[in-house]
Amino acid sequence: MQTPSDQQDRHDYPSHWEADVVLRDGGTARIRPITAEDADRLVSFYEQVSDESKYYRFFAPYPRLSAKDVHRFTHHDQVDRVGLAATVGGEFIATVRYDRIDERGMAASAPADEAEVAFLVQDAHQGRGVASTLLEHIAAVARERGIRRFAAEVLPANTKMIKVFTDAGYQQKRSFEDGVVRLEFDLEPTDRSLAVQRAREQRAEGRSVQRLLTPGSVAVIGVGRAPGGVGRSVLSNLRESGFTGRLYAVNSAYEEYDHEGKGADIDGVPAHRSVAAIEEPVDLAVIAVPADRVPQAVAECGERGVRGLVVLSAGYGESGDEGRERQRELVRQARSYGMRIIGPNAFGVINTSPETRLNASLAPQSPARGRIGLFTQSGAIGIALLSGLHRRGAGLSTFVGSGNRADVSGNDLLQYWFEDPDTDVTLMYLETIGNPRKFTRLARRSATAKPLVVVQGARHSGITPTGHAVQATRLPHATVSALLRQAGVIRVDTVTEMVDAGLLLAGQPLPSGPRVGILGNSESLGLLTYDACVADGLRPLRPRDLTTGATPADFRTALAEALSDGSCDAVIVNAIPWVGEDGATTDPETLATELRAAAAGCPAKPVAVVHVELGGLAEALAAATSTGPDAPVPPTAPGPAAAAERPTAPGGAAATEQPTATGHAAAPEPGAAPVPPPPARPPFATGPATHPEPTKATAPTVTAPATATDPAAAPEQYRIPAYPAAERAVRALSEAVKYAQWRREAAEPGRVHEYDDIDESGAAGRIEELLAADGDPRGLTLAPADAHELLGRYGIRVRRALPAPDADAAVHAARTIGYPVALKTTAPHLRHRADLGGVRLDLADEEQLRRAYRELTDVFGKPAELRPVVQGMVPRGVDTVVRAVIDPAAGAVLSFGLAGAASELLGDTAHRLVPVTDQEAGSLIRSIRTAPLLFGWRGSAPVDTPALEELLQRVSRLVDDHPEVVGVSLEPVVVAQRGLSVLDASVRLAPPPARDDLGPRTLPGY
Repeated sequence: MQTPSDQQDRHDYPSHWEADVVLRDGGTARIRPITAEDADRLVSFYEQVSDESKYYRFFAPYPRLSAKDVHRFTHHDQVDRVGLAATVGGEFIATVRYDRIDERGMAASAPADEAEVAFLVQDAHQGRGVASTLLEHIAAVARERGIRRFAAEVLPANTKMIKVFTDAGYQQKRSFEDGVVRLEFDLEPTDRSLAVQRAREQRAEGRSVQRLLTPGSVAVIGVGRAPGGVGRSVLSNLRESGFTGRLYAVNSAYEEYDHEGKGADIDGVPAHRSVAAIEEPVDLAVIAVPADRVPQAVAECGERGVRGLVVLSAGYGESGDEGRERQRELVRQARSYGMRIIGPNAFGVINTSPETRLNASLAPQSPARGRIGLFTQSGAIGIALLSGLHRRGAGLSTFVGSGNRADVSGNDLLQYWFEDPDTDVTLMYLETIGNPRKFTRLARRSATAKPLVVVQGARHSGITPTGHAVQATRLPHATVSALLRQAGVIRVDTVTEMVDAGLLLAGQPLPSGPRVGILGNSESLGLLTYDACVADGLRPLRPRDLTTGATPADFRTALAEALSDGSCDAVIVNAIPWVGEDGATTDPETLATELRAAAAGCPAKPVAVVHVELGGLAEALAAATSTGPDAPVPPTAPGPAAAAERPTAPGGAAATEQPTATGHAAAPEPGAAPVPPPPARPPFATGPATHPEPTKATAPTVTAPATATDPAAAPEQYRIPAYPAAERAVRALSEAVKYAQWRREAAEPGRVHEYDDIDESGAAGRIEELLAADGDPRGLTLAPADAHELLGRYGIRVRRALPAPDADAAVHAARTIGYPVALKTTAPHLRHRADLGGVRLDLADEEQLRRAYRELTDVFGKPAELRPVVQGMVPRGVDTVVRAVIDPAAGAVLSFGLAGAASELLGDTAHRLVPVTDQEAGSLIRSIRTAPLLFGWRGSAPVDTPALEELLQRVSRLVDDHPEVVGVSLEPVVVAQRGLSVLDASVRLAPPPARDDLGPRTLPGY
């Protein structure tokens, strides 16, 4: 990017205004300031605009721009006159500019805070959301330059542009005069404007992923003639998956025609020397050539109008500094053509929808169709997950193996899956979270509709995986994990746990509570299951031992009774090998069929099976309700009634079974049983309102099986997940219980209190004064008096402590405060460490105070080193700690725990993102392991937790209202039976870190 050469520009080229954006249709564009070097581009752009659009822009016929116009529209001072352009392929597709004006509408300079704004969008790109995106960016620029209000004059017939302004969500005023509509609107973001912006972001980013996963045509670049190699393997996988679109093989070594004059082909797929040689449109290109040849392939794709890329090629960020620069250039090049990238170093993408059947990946076998969406940043983990899910009979809706995830990330997939009717559960393996603030926002929204299970790698190494460019966070992993759970994310530690939880969530309803029924034919296994439930915070009922002589019919009867029990929310069935009275073993398929029938009788409660060395049971469970052509099919309820009982996905679309590429239903692999869709068995319904009254076990009602001619006609099959160990089944169920509880709480999120005694404006003025007086851009830690004053403006009173540089000063301080008093040191190595002996309490008179002073100085050193203070005694209670910190990546975080070395050593601290609601404040204090000490543990008196919740909310308000407050520590906070006392406090101020979630929509910068 060249900087403007015109010397009249008052500011250097504002490169921070440059941004890549996703448009409404999923394509990308580049937004940047217009410079003097853009004269030719501007003229070319204007020539491609229709006469009607020119008339709407200038209110008169304006066929061409004069030299004076071109100079005016390309020379800006970047303060009072600013112009931005949206570009694709280096050429303008739209422009916007503002000119600062005074109250008479004449050109002006600061302090005038109003500007006139005007747009021009090339006709071929109208309807793509370009103007709306440009408005967000020009508004952010204007706010930066001190402009608070925009005015625009629009012809009444220009309804599209009027809609751009009216739909933006800003507070606005509208008038009509002299045949022109005049719109005026404030640029301060509002709740509505942010909601509009985020809704547009979701649609655009979701659509950009949809374009990659549902192509009508795919070109594989780098397909060799000889078998083997990455390109040839991907082409083979695409063919064998039954891809419904057009396929092309590309290799520069091909001849366009063979010796007979026929078009060349590879395994029946048309072959071409380049993408440019393909006559039909190409939606997706899979690039599998060496890294040094990728730029040429990307350029050809961009010129040909390809809509997206999957780059399998390695040799990028994972290979050192040179590779990282190559990766940055790859993203810049692709975005300049409006294309998004999965990769580089990607594993590929899969979409099992019968309308697409896409396997553009290195996975040799396309998974069965299912309702799980899977995202992974690691190819090796991707292989393991695909294999594990396949072995256990689970199907997928879509899969993305992003590799270095230089462009398309987990955030984009969350945007897509949120509205995808084919996905009910999302599983994500993440090694980095590039934008934690955005991820938690999207995760919270997604989790309200669909479970999101996440494993995060590289948690403790502190090493960013090679190839990933991420924003650094200072938060420990435990804090990040707690914040993800606050957002509704199901955080597990291993990919095995992720698969275990995913199978349960994809095939069973959410439990309405933690009460677990346990039954089976092994007393010992039942006890192990009971213990595992207790360890994971569940409330198991007394295990029911059916004895080793139990028959499948006994299992069915016992499971039906357990599910019908109103005191039970879920059931775990244990099964070990058994031998009948005649010495013959019972067929495991019979047991699977009986369990399925019992579960169908009470569809509102989840069921899981634990099997130990019971060969064939997992396979039988998986095949029990298979509707494949070779599987037995139970009696069918014919006609419309069966169709009416088909369950629906959270998005409202009817669920369908998983066909294979050949059109037949896929026979599930061992580990999970499809259970027929009984009435009113929504996968994610929770709470009493969604649970029917218990009924007796009845035979299941099953819809007709899929056929080869109508593979999408079969219903989605509920699966009873099977586990080889009780601990794994219990852990999966425990995660489902906690997630269901979060869903119920999220439905009533509480509110952020408005306290009448908070002096927000006074605090803002004081913060400004303190920062101005210090002048250090790194910020400052406030003196105790200043910190106490600032906290006091938010109703947080800190107990006075008077310095005691000698014994006489200590006595004077005690007389001022009044006995009894406490004497404590404030030296950094002794502060807040009562266990080290640096505190003396309940000093009732001068004699005790002088003796305590002498003991402290004899043991720990001179008063100048100890910095002792005297403080009045407060009612006894529980010592706690309240902290808040602003992390540059995650945002403001509020933390709570008990004071003392033991809690700190064990990491027993809870965290919430700011601002916290009243409900979140309550859950914050209850989520630490030592919380029982606050509620009367072992006969002690409960303390005033409502006062503690109020303190947490006041600290949250302070940090949320004033981003300059980058750190607050209240330690200790003594919570008594009535009220609490803040004994010490520190506050740190600094210029607020940049907020990337409040500005205009942008893609991560490269």
